[in-house]
Amino acid sequence: MIALDPDNPVVKLCVAGMRAEGEGRLDEAAALFQQAWAARQDDLEACIAAHYLARHQSTLEATLRWNEEALARAEAVGGERIQGFYPSLYLNLGHSHEELGHTDEARRFYDLAAGQLDEVPAGRYGDIVRGGIENGRTRLSGDGAQA
Repeated sequence: MIALDPDNPVVKLCVAGMRAEGEGRLDEAAALFQQAWAARQDDLEACIAAHYLARHQSTLEATLRWNEEALARAEAVGGERIQGFYPSLYLNLGHSHEELGHTDEARRFYDLAAGQLDEVPAGRYGDIVRGGIENGRTRLSGDGAQA
């Protein structure tokens, strides 16, 4: 996972948004993520904000668009600074494509995510990402076996 500055205004807004989301205050969470997007000052901050904004869209197409924006911003950052974030970005893109019925693209992104699992730390976050990738690949395998 990327090392985030807890004092960064965008990070603070996203943390507050995640807290609101966890407490079921979804409108407040969406507003906080939108504020994070408005406050972004570089591609790293834009990547983080877009990643969370994708979670609160009213259409599958809008979710995909924000996930694509997050990836584009990560690619603009490049290097080790963002490397640990790719598995999660790819996982979310895989899920977006899967939800839209784009099976080949979904599989491609799940495979990209799986190929970077060494970047995912042990612990709760890592378990969520690993589980999401495994579940997505299993769903797309068609027979319940790991793809």
